Amino acid sequence: MTPLGRILAAQIAAEGPMRLDRYMGACLLHPEHGYYATRDPFGGKGDFITAPEISQMFGEMLGLCLAQAWLDQGRPAPFLLAEAGPGRGTLMADMLRAMRSVPGMVEAAQVHLIEASPTLREIQRARLEGHAVTWHDSIDTLPEAPLFFVANEFLDALPIRQFQRVEKGWAERQVGLAPDGSLAPGLAPPVRLEALEPRIMDTKPGDGVETCAPARSFTETLAARIAAQGGAALLIDYGNWHSLGDTFQALKAHQPVDPFEAPGEADLTAHVDFEPLALAARAAGAQVSAMTAQGVLLERLGITARAQMLAQSLDGAALEAHIAAHRRLTHPEEMGHLFQSLAIVAPGAALPPGFDPARP
Repeated sequence: MTPLGRILAAQIAAEGPMRLDRYMGACLLHPEHGYYATRDPFGGKGDFITAPEISQMFGEMLGLCLAQAWLDQGRPAPFLLAEAGPGRGTLMADMLRAMRSVPGMVEAAQVHLIEASPTLREIQRARLEGHAVTWHDSIDTLPEAPLFFVANEFLDALPIRQFQRVEKGWAERQVGLAPDGSLAPGLAPPVRLEALEPRIMDTKPGDGVETCAPARSFTETLAARIAAQGGAALLIDYGNWHSLGDTFQALKAHQPVDPFEAPGEADLTAHVDFEPLALAARAAGAQVSAMTAQGVLLERLGITARAQMLAQSLDGAALEAHIAAHRRLTHPEEMGHLFQSLAIVAPGAALPPGFDPARP
């Protein structure tokens, strides 16, 4: 058992089974043994590769998307250019490079990163050398100003709760101890849950539903800021609309593993349910786009034309890798459909390019 596993096992032995969201939070963010606190998980030598690490085109497209939103809103200056879960800083670096083509934009931008990991903060500092960067532990400490914001593969790592439908209620998934002392999932006794009453109508016994209060709260705070101060937010993640089923997973060395086997040593995520996020943003007073597949968004933003331009200076293995990267980002059988996006702007503002209005 890992050091964190022993800590959690002792806590469960003393206090009883642990809710899944608390287990997930401890595995990812424990200050001494948490996954993000102890390593750089990105890239070929890590456990997974995100879109910005696949190709510079991803960050360039999103940077130009936010640039057009900035222009549409009258070039506010100064403004906050912020990212949650910035990884190695690759996405922000690529966005800033693309934004240099828009006169005055980079000069007006104040870069803010929401990052809890000291290890990743140092990597971001090196990647963004030459830019003045302010780091935050949460969105709550961002200063007041028009906010142009991006979060790519951030929401999927926020802790979830899971509930299994029974005949007259819901049984919550918990983490307990197996007879041999190892960590193992189980179900709490069934209860009626007012918050999940609407889901009784579209589920049957045995179905699972996931909720993520931190993602909903985060989106509500983000949307309220944009509604009051202006700006635009782009949320990109693998996910769906209207949660159904078990999407909790663990990755280690690019392979799926048992999420309860080695706490603190694997990345834990779950698919993002965009429906409650859109509802939270609207309730906060913001305007929300329709959910848009990543591949559709990138194509609308011009990624194929950019790919063709970059290809002109490539040949051999470099050209093959470039073509593969474009396919991986956009093709429906790869990241193009698995990943979805949502845009948030103030009421009355133009949606960022590439997004359709939400249905009434």
